[in-house]
Amino acid sequence: MKRKWGFTAAAIAIAATALVGCSSQQAGKETTTAGKEETKQAEETTKAAENAGGGKTLTVAIWDKNQEPGLTEIMSDFTKATGIKTQIQITPWEQYWTMLEAGATGGSLPDVFWMHSNEISKYAQYDMLLDLTDKIKDSKTLEMDKFPKEIVDIYKWEGKKQLAVPKDIDTIALWYNKTMFDEAGISYPDATWTWDTFADAAKKLTKSDGSQYGFTVKPTNDQAGWCNIVYDMGGYVISDDKKSSGFGQEGTIKGLTFLTDLMKKGYAPPYEVVAENADEALFEAGKVAMITQGSWMLPELCNNDYVKANCDIAVLPKDAASGKRISIYNGLGWAASANTSMPEEAWKLIEYMGSKEAQQKQSDLGVVISAYEGTTDNWVKAYPAFNLKAYLDMKEDIVIRPYSKSTMVWTNMIHDKLIDAWNGNKTTEEVCKDIEKEMNSMLASE
Repeated sequence: MKRKWGFTAAAIAIAATALVGCSSQQAGKETTTAGKEETKQAEETTKAAENAGGGKTLTVAIWDKNQEPGLTEIMSDFTKATGIKTQIQITPWEQYWTMLEAGATGGSLPDVFWMHSNEISKYAQYDMLLDLTDKIKDSKTLEMDKFPKEIVDIYKWEGKKQLAVPKDIDTIALWYNKTMFDEAGISYPDATWTWDTFADAAKKLTKSDGSQYGFTVKPTNDQAGWCNIVYDMGGYVISDDKKSSGFGQEGTIKGLTFLTDLMKKGYAPPYEVVAENADEALFEAGKVAMITQGSWMLPELCNNDYVKANCDIAVLPKDAASGKRISIYNGLGWAASANTSMPEEAWKLIEYMGSKEAQQKQSDLGVVISAYEGTTDNWVKAYPAFNLKAYLDMKEDIVIRPYSKSTMVWTNMIHDKLIDAWNGNKTTEEVCKDIEKEMNSMLASE
């Protein structure tokens, strides 16, 4: 199993000390109540002057290099409007959470950073995030009712503290290689496709010499991969009350067995290949004809020369029996460190990034699907050579990405155990039953 997440008692103590230490250093010396207020006002005046004159800079942590150019442009607008400088720091997903955890335990989190549904509870329960509740209430810019309620609620700790402002939403669609389809004499995917159609196409698109496969997916590709099929076929990952696993459900087993059966037939690359290569990398290399992928991957895929010359996007297939065409969706949040030395500046940036103006520009630039209602019309024009509308069409039937307080613990366990189903060491049903038992134990301890 991968390393379990969670702060140790020692780490909490260090972080708490850092929080106290920060405020103590700002005070500098003992003062009277009146003196403290004067000191605070002087510090705020100094900070404003520093920012206006090129002083302190907000550090902004993200994990996706593809979004950096668009976000830099938006934050440049913010700097022009406020005088507050920003510096984006990119840490790949694989190292991002290690970086944040180290920063949290050492009292040196970035000022502003992306937060994810997988991780919010870990930082929220130890008061590592700036409470934005009152600031949002007093804001004349933010309109939280313009964001999807499910995304807002992800970042509302225990239904009370709002610890992040929604950044975006994402849906899942089917990418396919038109050239390969043409060579195989297969019609392109459309809204009539079922998963049975997908399976038939995967078979026809696979070459016996191993040079080309019909599709690929890997155990770690949950939201963008196997989760969608599971929900289409009547299964689920976690119950609505977040107290029990859905891996023992007939639909869950059916959906995962559908995929593993196709793998056993050789319509996807061997697990050893999948383990070492991302889905999109195999697609960009012309090794697979189809992948399912999230809207957040547009800057990567739409700017790849091979993909531009050969590929396009369609809605996901649907289940023939249920008629469901579900997309798992999620949304990131803009959060700030509770012990940032620039809390007001950090809040102003978050407030701006959640404004209609910034959300509209994020959408217009094709960075991601913005979370703010009514800002996505121009998003489909960002990459005119591709059918981006497929992603918006997938919003018609969406399910929020499965999460609970211990998401990463059971997610890592699921990914690890699914390997035995992917490579055929165990039957998919056996693996699902194992996951159900262990996941239920984890949920019971939340």
